[in-house]
Amino acid sequence: MSTYLPRFADSTLGRLVGAFPAVIVLGPRGCGKTTTARRMAAATVALDDPRQAAAFHLDPSAALAALRPAYGTLLIDEWQEVPAVLGAVKRAVDTGAGPGSFVLTGSVHAALEGASWAGTGRTVHVDMYPLTEAERQGRGDAVRPEELLFSEPASAPSGHDLTDYLVAALVGGYPATFGLDDRDRQLWLRSFADQLVTRDAAEAEPIRDLTALRRLFRVLAEYSGAIVDDSEIARAVGIDVRTVRGYQRVLTDLRVVDSLPAWHDSRISRLVKAPKRYLVDSGLAAALLGVDLFGVLRRGDIVGHLLETFVIAQLRSLFATADGDWRLHHLRVQDGRHEIDVIAEAADGGVVAIEIKATAAPAANDARHIAWLRATIGQRFRQGIVYHTGTLSMPLGERITARPISTLWAA
Repeated sequence: MSTYLPRFADSTLGRLVGAFPAVIVLGPRGCGKTTTARRMAAATVALDDPRQAAAFHLDPSAALAALRPAYGTLLIDEWQEVPAVLGAVKRAVDTGAGPGSFVLTGSVHAALEGASWAGTGRTVHVDMYPLTEAERQGRGDAVRPEELLFSEPASAPSGHDLTDYLVAALVGGYPATFGLDDRDRQLWLRSFADQLVTRDAAEAEPIRDLTALRRLFRVLAEYSGAIVDDSEIARAVGIDVRTVRGYQRVLTDLRVVDSLPAWHDSRISRLVKAPKRYLVDSGLAAALLGVDLFGVLRRGDIVGHLLETFVIAQLRSLFATADGDWRLHHLRVQDGRHEIDVIAEAADGGVVAIEIKATAAPAANDARHIAWLRATIGQRFRQGIVYHTGTLSMPLGERITARPISTLWAA
């Protein structure tokens, strides 16, 4: 990729760098964090380069003072390679470093929650993910997330069908795969997954059985978008439940596996409490499963999972950069009578309910669970959306619309 593709996170990152002395950009390896952060930096230190990291291992404060530019921002890339650098940043902030002094990028979340974390009250975080379709098309600075999520849908047909959406899902959003043909993209993604297991995961936490971790990664790709008990995953992988949970935690800390927590409301009883797991990138999921377009179409059982993983990837980035503080959940009643793919809850308690359907002809029945929620929570319900693989937008009830999935990148 020779030109920069604007990201939805650009404006958020620019605003925070102008307001705070230290900003941390978190996201999976290879999602474009460094490329985005470097545009705001006067100098960069790459701590995954042993030569550049050597001085920080010896004396992080002295190295930071020596390399910090007189004017502008210092980017500290892959800070988790030398965690002691966080203490040096803390001391610099405590002694008067002003707004825009440091941007840190990293691919591991766990270290931020450990007892050694020194950044509490001194840093803010920005989450980044692989490219959305809007960003892939160079529209990351052309539209606001709110326009794609909440604006009145266009009346013109979308021109996309199920095959188009599955092709987009197979491509995914890792910038390094941009422009590659199917074979080379699959090769890159499989190599990327292997390096995550053999290098990044092993460095994040001691792994007894790398083969089992690889199997788990593939099983999680198979179940992406499903609510599956840990014991069932353990049986599929062939290891005990405790090990499954530990290995899942490693993949979550590496930001390649994410989950939607269960939503709760006091007016609704018997809600399932288990989270819903997703791989953060549908292309990575497809590579782990070893399927191309024809392989997906021959296996109807994974069409829905792959499509949902793809749409969730769009929603995750859009809601993360939309105005306000949105939290994403899923909803499922224990007896299975009601289930909603995404519950987006705003800071004021307002709710947007979202369903994802692999159908070209959505009908009121596809929105029945959203209609039930609207009747149950009353004024908290703001909007319901059924994203589908057809071509037209249409009303499905009061404050409920059906929209082609492509409206998530083509307002």
